[in-house]
Amino acid sequence: MSTVRDVMNEMERFAPSALKEDFDNVGLLLGDANAEVKGVLVTLDITEKVIDEAIQNECNMIVSHHPIMLSGLKKITGKNDMERVVLKSIKNDIAIYASHTNADSVMNGVSGRMCKKLKLKKCKILSPKKESLVKLVVFVPVNHAEELRKAIFEAGAGVIGEYDSCSFNVIGQGTFKAGETTDPFVGKKGELHREEEVRIETIMPSFIEKKVVGEMIKAHPYEEVAYDIYPLRNQWATAGIGMIGELEYPVDELDFLNKVKEEFKVGCIRHTNLLNKKVKKVAVCGGSGSFLLGAAIAQNADVFITGDFKYHQFFDAEEQIIIADIGHFESEQYTKEVFFELLTKKFSNFAVRLSKENTNPVNYL
Repeated sequence: MSTVRDVMNEMERFAPSALKEDFDNVGLLLGDANAEVKGVLVTLDITEKVIDEAIQNECNMIVSHHPIMLSGLKKITGKNDMERVVLKSIKNDIAIYASHTNADSVMNGVSGRMCKKLKLKKCKILSPKKESLVKLVVFVPVNHAEELRKAIFEAGAGVIGEYDSCSFNVIGQGTFKAGETTDPFVGKKGELHREEEVRIETIMPSFIEKKVVGEMIKAHPYEEVAYDIYPLRNQWATAGIGMIGELEYPVDELDFLNKVKEEFKVGCIRHTNLLNKKVKKVAVCGGSGSFLLGAAIAQNADVFITGDFKYHQFFDAEEQIIIADIGHFESEQYTKEVFFELLTKKFSNFAVRLSKENTNPVNYL
């Protein structure tokens, strides 16, 4: 039996809620985490029609990109679509989980899938998160260093890019004098003791600090563990908003835009002037990405693909880059595939379905 919590945990491993933006509302929004999952419906948006689709397909959990109740609800009377979604979900015991800006902030998330559709190479985060990492330094007897490293690595520390179990280790001498009420692992009460120890340094996201420290203390032989945690100003290269990559071969601008239009099934592309040069480097951001234009220009992108540019913001391209606004829904539509693939690989004891509802509120004539 798999529960709502099991699905939540898998989604959290992929895109931790701690990566969300401050305004966002993600995670389990409705439902009982301990309820058995009979079926999951994956969608971009949650509308009343999507709830009906879940009921029809006997799915008692919905995994969505966009959350409901983003701005909060004070009354639930069924007067609008959001309130009807909440009422119908509760009546039919449907759990709702959302992975929004946290799914925007991981390498293989929303923008990562855009890169995959465009067959971009050498992809990296366009705007990496800053001041989100900390350094852990701990001192441990030499003979217990391996066990301690294993514990903190399994808790999630020591990941740098595509490498894990990363640490730096130096052997030195620690000193301490145990008090009368202590129970020292080595040394005697009241006597100065010298112990050959390893200084282990590693890195981790700040949001897993409590978990890592807890596992470190459990694995450490000392009664009192000496450790330090330092905030870092490093950019977190594998977490952040937007992506940038390169085409295998340079292509003409108009050919590239037509390819984008075809791949993303776009009714029209709003774009700035063509610059009469080949397209090689491409920046993307699912959803509303106009705030990343400066980053795309700074990294010499030839084209920036996103949605929701306002009229005056198109002037900010200043003939340095082509802005290609393909629409909010269109840029995020393949997020459903990401969630679907993730869950079908993990769970085989219930059906995972892709919603067939077109939830795009924008139509093209």
